[in-house]
Amino acid sequence: MRLGILADTHGTLRPEVIEVFAKVDRILHAGDVGDPAIITALEALAPVTAVFGNLDGSVLRGRLPRVAEVKVDGFAFVVTHGDQFVSPRPDEIKETFPDADVIVFGHTHKPLIHAFEDYSMVLNPGSAGAHRSDRLPSVAIMETEPGIPPRARIVPLTAGSPPAASS
Repeated sequence: MRLGILADTHGTLRPEVIEVFAKVDRILHAGDVGDPAIITALEALAPVTAVFGNLDGSVLRGRLPRVAEVKVDGFAFVVTHGDQFVSPRPDEIKETFPDADVIVFGHTHKPLIHAFEDYSMVLNPGSAGAHRSDRLPSVAIMETEPGIPPRARIVPLTAGSPPAASS
């Protein structure tokens, strides 16, 4: 299965996200969505699992959970925004969700893929929304197959960039 993973859209769904996610089977959004219309637009591409973030208002908080758990190809995924951690570190996040194979979080706007010795992973796709720092906006693409550890990569979003190639 091919997953499109994003976070921190903050009310902006960049056209590059639509291009990169054109052939995904499922989308995970790790919060700070900013506008319910973003979820609707993503649902036109693939089924969406999303959580609310610390900046999401009452409409999104009423519609989305704080933490979502889903199974994909037999792997246990946890999706959370990450604002419940003082300074989100992969080991602290893994400690909080020890049974998860993949933990997706946002909040820091810093892309991260951290693999553990047990083949589990913590992933932050970076911020997919408006450019707010010296980092390029980004998303992640993950490939899963039963029995094979998931493979992920960060995809920078730049105007006019080609869609991400498969890994």
